[in-house]
Amino acid sequence: MAIEVIGVISQFYEKGTDLWHILIEHSEAVAELAVRIVDAHPELGADRRFVYEGAMLHDIGIIKTDAAGIHCHGDMPYICHGTLGAEMLRSLGLDKHALVCERHTGAGLSREDIVNQNLPIPHKDLLPVSIEEQIICYADKFFSKSRELRKPKEFDHVLRSVAKYGEESEKRFLAMHEKFCI
Repeated sequence: MAIEVIGVISQFYEKGTDLWHILIEHSEAVAELAVRIVDAHPELGADRRFVYEGAMLHDIGIIKTDAAGIHCHGDMPYICHGTLGAEMLRSLGLDKHALVCERHTGAGLSREDIVNQNLPIPHKDLLPVSIEEQIICYADKFFSKSRELRKPKEFDHVLRSVAKYGEESEKRFLAMHEKFCI
């Protein structure tokens, strides 16, 4: 069953606002790359429609975070946006899409990463499991929400940003890159 992603986003965001623009532009850039990966790698058997939907909804939780630079004026730390987005989508019965939200941060976060870094998110593995979750997680790393929303980041920049979550995160990203590079 296909969902109408703009309709879902509209339930939480006001159309035409700066935050709406940032979320939509970023999500469309991620979705375009993710779908290109699906098309370039038919051997992976990824669900193209779901990859598009998941990529469009993966950051829906940013609205509840405190990130003034991207017009988010919530009360939660930005690192929580994935779990917050998952709660929002679960409230609509979109459980599979919710998994994309909570599993896309960094190159995924293991329970050990979360505990060792004292992150304010649930102490459980939040690693991308399905091929669709992995593709969206990977594609997301190449686009910013704070500047040049549609311009992909250079690979070296992405690798450095993923490495800040630890050596295991860096290894997971490199494995995704090997699998999804186009």
